[in-house]
Amino acid sequence: MFKYACLNPISKEGILKFGPEFEKTENVSEAQGLLVRSASMHEMELGENLLAVARAGAGVNNIPL
Repeated sequence: MFKYACLNPISKEGILKFGPEFEKTENVSEAQGLLVRSASMHEMELGENLLAVARAGAGVNNIPL
């Protein structure tokens, strides 16, 4: 099971593209993936389990690279 968290509202159409092996969590620290649109992540504590960050939209100015 791959857990992901949404930092912003993401359209239902986008979420439905994930298969049954994906589970949404509200606990960002346990998420292996983060979906972000406009939320700033620069001050966030990122969990040790984090494998990927997906940005809905253009640019990466809100993601600490």
